[in-house]
Amino acid sequence: MKTIKRYLSVAFLALFAFTGCSLEGQDNNANTDTKTETSDTAQTPKSEGNLKIGVSLSTLNNPFFVSIREGIEEGAGEDAETIVSDAQNDSSAQSNQVEDLITQGVDLIIINPVDSTAIAPSVEKANEANIPVICVDRGTDSGDIVSFIASNNVEGGKMAGEFILEQVGENAEVIQLEGIPGASSTRERGEGFSEATNGKINLVASQTANFDRAEGMSVMENLLQAHADVKAVFCQNDEMALGASEAIKASGKDIVVVGFDGNDDAISAVEDGSMSATVAQKPKEMGKLAIETAIKYLKGETVDEQIDSPLELVK
Repeated sequence: MKTIKRYLSVAFLALFAFTGCSLEGQDNNANTDTKTETSDTAQTPKSEGNLKIGVSLSTLNNPFFVSIREGIEEGAGEDAETIVSDAQNDSSAQSNQVEDLITQGVDLIIINPVDSTAIAPSVEKANEANIPVICVDRGTDSGDIVSFIASNNVEGGKMAGEFILEQVGENAEVIQLEGIPGASSTRERGEGFSEATNGKINLVASQTANFDRAEGMSVMENLLQAHADVKAVFCQNDEMALGASEAIKASGKDIVVVGFDGNDDAISAVEDGSMSATVAQKPKEMGKLAIETAIKYLKGETVDEQIDSPLELVK
């Protein structure tokens, strides 16, 4: 009797082990099939003419970003429909706009972030929805993107710093007007400027004016009262530089003003002497590169993870 019980126990255990292995194998196969299907769907090339591409720009109250939009729309032609939204420099509004584009089921989203940190959760939501993302001019602190298209902001900041050193020499008092806190371009342009000038100038103030012309003028007015001997100001975009130059003109002082972007108003200001120089980007070309990269990617072509747009110091 003990022998029979022992045989039955062995048989039961063998049956249990066999059944367990079979069930485990079925679960693994199911998971593998699901992953493969998702991957295939995400990588299926789309034909031209039926592409829907969402575009979220930080603001259209700045000629630089208007030029990016123009480049995107011209580059899209008849190959893609573009849905453009203006965040008006509001990071919360931009997050809502991107999530709306996700809900609409666009094929790809081009984002020019207001704030590189604040946009990250929206980029991650697009990742979860298998909607590819391209960033223009400013990047994202997290989340996966297909490509980042921008000028080399660090190099541009160095160009500005080196030019200021040539104009005013070492140990001169200098002011920096910073862009929107949290924007990658703010960090990178400041980093490049610091690399070129650290220990060589007396940086008496570095204060944000949020990439805005009116704020640039107001902040500069206040800083001029506090720092009467300032010799130069580096503004991290042209809008702030144009505002700062108005404040300087009203004060009657002779101060070197360097901007960043190369928009039409800034080029004119350099020509008439109210600005000393601008680190010129090519925003329209940047927009064209963004939409061309988007279309190539959606057609199944390989694209570069980072595409640099050229810079030029206009003086």
